[in-house]
Amino acid sequence: MFIRWHGYGCFEFGDDDKTIAVDPHDGKSIGVWPPAMVADVVLVTHNSFDRNAVRTIKGIHQDFIGTLGVQDCNGFRFEGLPSFSDEQYGAQRGPNSIYLFTMDSIRVACCGCLGDLPIPAVIERLKGIDVLFVPVGEFGTLPMTKVNTFLAQVGARVVVPTDFRVGGITLPLSPLSSFMEGRSADDFVHVGNAIELLSDDLSEFTGYWVFDR
Repeated sequence: MFIRWHGYGCFEFGDDDKTIAVDPHDGKSIGVWPPAMVADVVLVTHNSFDRNAVRTIKGIHQDFIGTLGVQDCNGFRFEGLPSFSDEQYGAQRGPNSIYLFTMDSIRVACCGCLGDLPIPAVIERLKGIDVLFVPVGEFGTLPMTKVNTFLAQVGARVVVPTDFRVGGITLPLSPLSSFMEGRSADDFVHVGNAIELLSDDLSEFTGYWVFDR
């Protein structure tokens, strides 16, 4: 599986058959470069301007915005799990879909604009996930105390922090250092902008992967 970060919460996933884009932004609206990729499927966790810019993704792609349940898109199978983007059961910012899929035998979960702890049934579906993408910027997403609770409940093998502050971004996000506080620096690996991995690679390291752009 190939993973590339396109800034903020936007990631690209690929194998020999499909390329998947998650939460595309348009770049200029948030102060960073727009994503540059061609995709077959676009998954949008939350229908907001900073995650639903499907027009920026090139190619002929099928788009899913806030989709729930099991879906099969020309052989790519994924599941949307229900959650909320605020602590008022979605009353402020609406629902959020956590996307769960398997690629090259690696189980992935993208939490997107997760703003509160999911219900216990969703936590159960996520327990022991291989790679968990979780927002840590605290802007319309989980406060850090709930990030920590969520990670403890899920017990992912690898955690990828997303949505943190970088140079140029105009959103009032917390920096990565806020997430790192209280955690050992030895548990963090800076993987660069992209990484290619097999399921066997996960046995060599469990901790936090930090993508740079």
